Amino acid sequence: MQLEINPELAEVRSALRKFTQEQLEPLALEIDRIGEIPASAWALMREAGYLGMQLPETYGGGGFDMSTYCLALEEFSRSSRVFTMLLDYTSGLAPLAIARHGTPQQKDCYLPKLATGEFRAAFGLTEPGAGSDSAAIATNAKKTDKGWVINGRKHYISGGNSAEVILVIALTDKEKRARGGISAFLVEKGTPGFEVTRTDTTIGSDAIKLGELTFEDCHVPDSALLGQPGDGFKIAMGSLTSGRLGVACACIGAADRMLEMAVQHARDRQTFGKPLAERQAIQWMLADSATEIKLARALVYETLRRVEAGEDIGTAASMCKLYCSEMVGRVADRSVQIHGGMALMRGFNLERFYRDIRHYRIGEGTSEVHRMLISRDLLKA
Repeated sequence: MQLEINPELAEVRSALRKFTQEQLEPLALEIDRIGEIPASAWALMREAGYLGMQLPETYGGGGFDMSTYCLALEEFSRSSRVFTMLLDYTSGLAPLAIARHGTPQQKDCYLPKLATGEFRAAFGLTEPGAGSDSAAIATNAKKTDKGWVINGRKHYISGGNSAEVILVIALTDKEKRARGGISAFLVEKGTPGFEVTRTDTTIGSDAIKLGELTFEDCHVPDSALLGQPGDGFKIAMGSLTSGRLGVACACIGAADRMLEMAVQHARDRQTFGKPLAERQAIQWMLADSATEIKLARALVYETLRRVEAGEDIGTAASMCKLYCSEMVGRVADRSVQIHGGMALMRGFNLERFYRDIRHYRIGEGTSEVHRMLISRDLLKA
């Protein structure tokens, strides 16, 4: 497996690391304190050219490949998960779907605004009765002479409470369902019949909000349809490789930072006349964390290389997401244990990391679902 990145990406990493340490880290502390993402954070990311990273340059985006995008997620996650969300809102699942499947008019309308952060997009798939089983969605869209009428409810939609445009996955043929009976629609904030009916805050950063979105006879024109009727499930699934590898890289970055903090604390902290670093129990926790991070990088970087080469990666993205999301949980737990009581205190960076990373084993497909996908691929005839 390829572990090291090429010289060009190594140079990009150096710039990203410097930006994260000098510009983002002071903001991360403020964001955690106030529980909101200030306008200054958006402005900083915009001026540095990190919004809309994967969108085409012709629409004002960065035109970066997936490897560069994932590297940015890895580096920004060393400071706060919040900054990875800014990339996702402007260059993640929904923006990518528009760039790949949108009409020229849809691209002209949305991509330039997403590239600057003027617009934020959300991916409206999850429902009360359809999470990992996305083919079981109940939100439906019926064709009319003037367009479509959407009815249903989405929940736990990341950034859905404040997004200017939602990519809504809806059932258009109950008989076909995932085999051509699900379609995708672009619904703008303020559309009659569409309302954000609840905003949720998780155990992670208060600045990361999830929206419950309700559609009651929400009329949208034909121009709101993304792709062709029946393409919705394919569009949704087509964005998942990027999403899964993005999560995997964010997990690596957070784990790497937590290990650095644990190593430094083990050197500095004295107990019974000796540094923690001289205690075998501590040494083994550090060694296990370092080994798992190294393995995670090897798996993810090799998978990214294969994606960029146009190879069929099978379930490798699921393997990356599964391993990295579980790995970062183990690294976080060891790091908290090494720090002791201080790691339980609000306002201490490690405590914030510990809360934020728990999401990764559930979002973008639970660990159990990815195990199911991997084993199903192994057992198929």
